[in-house]
Amino acid sequence: MGITLGHKSYISHSGYGYSEKWCEDITSWFVSNFYPRHKLDIDIIHRGLLREGAFGYCDCSGGYWRPREFVIELHTHMNKELYTKTLLHELFHMMQWINGSLTSKQCKMYFRNEPVDKYDYEDQPHEIAAREAEEFLYERYVTKDKLTHAVTKEMPGVI
Repeated sequence: MGITLGHKSYISHSGYGYSEKWCEDITSWFVSNFYPRHKLDIDIIHRGLLREGAFGYCDCSGGYWRPREFVIELHTHMNKELYTKTLLHELFHMMQWINGSLTSKQCKMYFRNEPVDKYDYEDQPHEIAAREAEEFLYERYVTKDKLTHAVTKEMPGVI
């Protein structure tokens, strides 16, 4: 399944154990608030991630220079709050790729030009920023706040 936002971005989703409505609504809200003029291609795949010990992943699929194509993988069968926070967390990582704070050079990931592999996962600065931002974004999403430039300056983890 997929939806097009206006004539710009395209969101596709597949897999099992998820609500298509939640997926489309959350992603559309995020993209329309942060990237209404960008042409993004976001593929959201829902599958069991228990073996990997994760609820979600986000990666670029079309190259790391000016990334506009992304694959987000989400664990299945999450309750609505956990699903929403996890998807917003992964969409925030997408934002980090787009704004250039998260990059990849020679198969190493960097956050603000600092290698992230020198930290334990929980202490990686891009993960700390995403965890802080997911709460901010969740509160805005559930109240359906339209994010203005002034409000986004308050968002944790944003440059």
